[in-house]
Amino acid sequence: MKIRSITCFYNPIAKEATQILKRFSYLLSEAKETFQTIDCEVQTTRLATTPFIDFFPRNKPDLGLDLARQYDAQIKELGFDYISLGPAPLDQPETFQLIPFILTAAENTFLSASIADLEHGVSLPAIKSAARAIHQIARSSPDGFANLRFAALANVPPFTPFFPAAYSKGDEASFAFAMQAADEVLATFSKAESLSQARDTLLASLQHGAEKIDAIARGLAKKYSVEFKGFDFSPAPFPGETCSVGKALESLGLPRLGFSGSLASAAFLADCLQRGNWKKTGFNGVMLPILEDSYLAKRSADGALGVYDLLLYSAVCGTGLDIVPLPGDITPEEIEPLLLDIAALALRLNKPLTARLMPIPGKKVGDKTDFSFDYFSNGRVLDYRSGALHGLFAGKELLKLSSRKSK
Repeated sequence: MKIRSITCFYNPIAKEATQILKRFSYLLSEAKETFQTIDCEVQTTRLATTPFIDFFPRNKPDLGLDLARQYDAQIKELGFDYISLGPAPLDQPETFQLIPFILTAAENTFLSASIADLEHGVSLPAIKSAARAIHQIARSSPDGFANLRFAALANVPPFTPFFPAAYSKGDEASFAFAMQAADEVLATFSKAESLSQARDTLLASLQHGAEKIDAIARGLAKKYSVEFKGFDFSPAPFPGETCSVGKALESLGLPRLGFSGSLASAAFLADCLQRGNWKKTGFNGVMLPILEDSYLAKRSADGALGVYDLLLYSAVCGTGLDIVPLPGDITPEEIEPLLLDIAALALRLNKPLTARLMPIPGKKVGDKTDFSFDYFSNGRVLDYRSGALHGLFAGKELLKLSSRKSK
């Protein structure tokens, strides 16, 4: 079992912010050494802040960019690989326009933007601003890669350890674990002789790993005076045959992921994760990042798996639309409806969902992607049926949607 990320959370303008960062630095160093003794690899270490507008200079975008560059450089010295500067707020969509410039200026920085939450509802202005940001970010480099570091958030709470969704709240210093467990899911499902055995064996394995890690985490939390928030066991994949969520779902008996029955397989895995007794934070759902999973990339390339399939599975399990390659000529107006669907689904089901969409300049539907990145497995650009919203949906309202209640 591997830890994809130890993610630390803090407020840069908290009273003891400098001291907190130093404690985090010591904690990470000790954590890496200690987890090696139980054969648990820590792949990355990450820092997530409160929303950036809380500490960026007001009405001085140039100073904000300078500050982002400073954080981007500082984190390496403290032992972090990446930083998330939190989401632009739903009720201030004008701040979304800063995001492409920050991502261009700071290459180790991730950002997000809120488009829906339970308090406000679905923000049509925020959706428009997020779509424009995605479109502009795609054009900041020839390959559109920078959208890997941005996501639109719908109903996502703080202290989620997976990037780009991660952000902090308040002055409390804390940390959490984003787990890479797709290999464990695949190994368990492939060997099981029944669905009940698959569920029980997977739960036992994940629970055992969580208990060993939890004991160490609580000791570190006490020693360095920070709070341990828990685990996000959304089984993150890694390119290759042995660490694929897509292959794990197919091993339950699907002819191909994307064919009928796929929703049931996703629901089954999500149900397994929901039954875990570990301390939970974040999604703890089924993560289906198209370009991070060799089987997902393969099924998208052969036409079995599409955008609407992923949206459908999000209703019963997932974290949303993740690393979805789209045509380079897609317009902001064509992106908006997809964000609207994600936002509506998140509120009606009262679950966190994200959209990390990757329009690729120069690529058309069916073209092969050609990223050179250790965490990617190349697939093909997906078809996406869309047109511009009009009428009432083209307005500037906050759309209130209550969550579905069972009888």
